[in-house]
Parts: sequence; structure tokens; C-alpha cells
Amino acid sequence: MANSSVRYFIFDIESVADGDLIAKVRYPGQELTPEKAIETYSAELMEKFGSEFIPYTFHLPVSIAVIKINSDFEILDIVTLDAPQYRPHALTKLFWDGWKAYKMPTLVTFNGRTFDIPLLELAAYRYGIAIPEWFNIYAKNWEQKRGRYNQGSHLDLQDVITNFGATRLNGGLNLCANIVGRPGKMGVAGHMVQSLFNEGKMQEINDYCRCDVLDTYFVFLRTAVMMGDISLDREIELVAQTQAWLADQAEAFPVYQEYLDQCDQWKNPWAQGDPPSGQTEETQTEETQLAESDSVGTAPPNQQ
Repeated sequence: MANSSVRYFIFDIESVADGDLIAKVRYPGQELTPEKAIETYSAELMEKFGSEFIPYTFHLPVSIAVIKINSDFEILDIVTLDAPQYRPHALTKLFWDGWKAYKMPTLVTFNGRTFDIPLLELAAYRYGIAIPEWFNIYAKNWEQKRGRYNQGSHLDLQDVITNFGATRLNGGLNLCANIVGRPGKMGVAGHMVQSLFNEGKMQEINDYCRCDVLDTYFVFLRTAVMMGDISLDREIELVAQTQAWLADQAEAFPVYQEYLDQCDQWKNPWAQGDPPSGQTEETQTEETQLAESDSVGTAPPNQQ
């Protein structure tokens, strides 16, 4: 029987700019419409930085997808919150209430330290939502949930891979997903969410969010292999198990079949019986010889 206790919350957020707030803060007295404020600010950012992405401080969450994972790294469920209304205030409250209800499982994200988590914290501020369990600032440093290196509270996979920003991970989640045979971006990208929202295409946004969180799950599995939490064989087993589960769910969520259709088979370099640790036969022989030499008890040269 599968372990039903939730150990990890893997999640992803899609958000849109708050045109009213942008108009008030960036263009006071100009009486810009929300749409015009977003357009103007985006153009300014593009001209100055080469990107039209508006900072998260001006964003509202419009989709949150969560995968509930047990301690065996198996998927228990995938949900999108507050469907079909997707109200920002309700999304925020449901997320934090769910985290508390499941006894504060480890949050798992990709680049969530600089986007998803701050956005949800600011949304809690905006909507007057109390989360003292998260803001436990009077606890010991290593017990504080928001601690920079508290990976038992929040495991940001990008932080793990880049050693907390020591290097730049060009390609991001899309690259990491493709390395392990997952689709990555499938036609919708983050910069398109605002337009989809304006057109009322909430289903497309939530399908995109579900696919992003699936990519994050598969990257999480490979990261767990790298950290020694599971074996490569266990990861391969979990991938097959999850793909079968997604296929069973595809009638209710057609995007899962689209996701599966774009997955590749990861090419396992150890499939031909090579040493799973990555050692060559030559290095194994050398280590065996060293071990045998040690077992004989040969004295160091200066004692012979």
C-alpha cells in the first residue's frame, strides 16, 4: 500500500501584472487604464533591460499547481487551486492553509526563492493572511522556515544545482527538464500568460502550470539521485510509474497525454552494465589493487 503521508509540496505559480497597482505606483496622476499601465511599464523595461517582464512585486497569482509527494517520492495527487474561479486571494489562502493542514511539508520549487515564494508572501501581506508558522522569525536561526539555507523547509532545485547562485544556470527549468527527457516548454511560455489571461484563457494557463510542475517533479527526482536520496534505478522506476499514472488521468486532464507525447526516453548510459558509480573498469582495478596492497600490510618506504 502506498505511503499516503505528504512529505513534499512541489508547486508552480502563474501570475499576471496588476495594472491598477502599476498605474498608482508608477504613473500617479496620469489616469492610465490598467491595460495601458502594463503596456507602458513593459515597454520601459524592454528598452532599459531588454526584457518586458514586470517585477513580481506588481504581480497577482492566477494559477497554482501543487503535486503532493510522499516520503517514497511517489505522486499522491496533482491539484490546481480554486478551480474554476482562480481568484488571487483564494489561491493564496488555499496554498498556505494547505501547507499548514499537511503539517508543513517541504516546499519544492525551481527558482522559487526569488519568485514563487516572495510572490506568495507578498500576496499574504496584500490580503491580510496570517502565516505565523512560516514567519517563525523568533525561532533559532536554523529552525526558521524562511532561512536562506533551510532546505528542509524549502528546497529550491535551482539553488541546489547552482550552489546557491555560485554559477548561472542558463536554460533554467526548460534545460534541466530536457536533459532528463521531459518536454520543457510546450508552446506556452511565461511571457504569454498575461495575454492568455486578458483573453480569458484560464484553462490554457492552468494546463501550462500543470506541465511546469510536472517538469519540476522530474527534475526533483534526478536531483534526489544526485544528492543520494534515491538510487538511479528507483528514479527510473518512479518515472515509469508516474507516466502510467498520467496516462490513466489523461481522460480527465487531456494535457497529460500531450505532455507524455512530447516526452523522450532518457538514454541511460549505464544500461549496458557499466559501473553505476561512473567508475571505469581501469579505476575499479586500481582501487582493488590498492585495497589488496593495504590488506597485506606493506610498510611505508621509509620503514622498509
